[in-house]
Amino acid sequence: MNNEGHIQLNNLLYSCVDQKQRGHEQFVYEHALGYIISGETQLFTNNGLKVFGAGTFGLIRRNQLIKSVKMPPPGGEFKSVNIFLPQDFLRKYSVEHDMLSVGAYTGDPMVLLPPDPFIKGYFDSLLPYFSSAAQPKNTLAELKTREAVDLLLRLDPGLAAFLFDFTEPYKIDLEAYMNQHYMFNVPTIQFAKLTGRSLAGFKRDFEKIFQTSPGQWLQQKRLSEAYYQIREKGRKPSEVYLDVGFENLSHFSYSFKKTFGVAPSMV
Repeated sequence: MNNEGHIQLNNLLYSCVDQKQRGHEQFVYEHALGYIISGETQLFTNNGLKVFGAGTFGLIRRNQLIKSVKMPPPGGEFKSVNIFLPQDFLRKYSVEHDMLSVGAYTGDPMVLLPPDPFIKGYFDSLLPYFSSAAQPKNTLAELKTREAVDLLLRLDPGLAAFLFDFTEPYKIDLEAYMNQHYMFNVPTIQFAKLTGRSLAGFKRDFEKIFQTSPGQWLQQKRLSEAYYQIREKGRKPSEVYLDVGFENLSHFSYSFKKTFGVAPSMV
């Protein structure tokens, strides 16, 4: 099969790829519960690398910047199933079960769950939906979402703090945040949200700190890091451009030569 093997049904996502593949989405909008059937997922954040291997279950919190790489096993396919847990559903669930938020969650934003036969059986029950032409109705998707939350709380009641924290990012140190996250290629509006600002407030604070616009600063910062990686670390341009936040090699090469006066392959 080709390496674009993804099927999304409502808030359910099935992935099956036979080649190493980088994820396209770097901003996590909703909490996600995932199961790796085969292969492994490598997740990169500013705090380092985490690897979820075959047979593992994991929870990832919303409002995060993550780079992901799907790695098939030798001669096989990477397969995974994810269910996203929307905020509006979780708010409704928390009210129904009198589990209102008690404050901001401060634990690990990526939680590796212990083996559990009930959660394994749950994911097994999802697989037939992806091999059928009939998409499950919204009511069925809501039932499966409710079942996922029930099973998580059965496994660890302490996960309520993770699931039912509805606070939004508060205003944080913009300079420190941008220096840690500039290699994530997301729209400016997402950087604004993650630093607890409106878009207008983000641009105003950014220019006050860096004396330039976000777009200009991000490009220069990414190009400088690329130059260092190529010149000092001996990496190839084709290995570097995605890591530093560019979308395609041709735009990266053009911008690099315009800034440094030489093609990245000639550094």
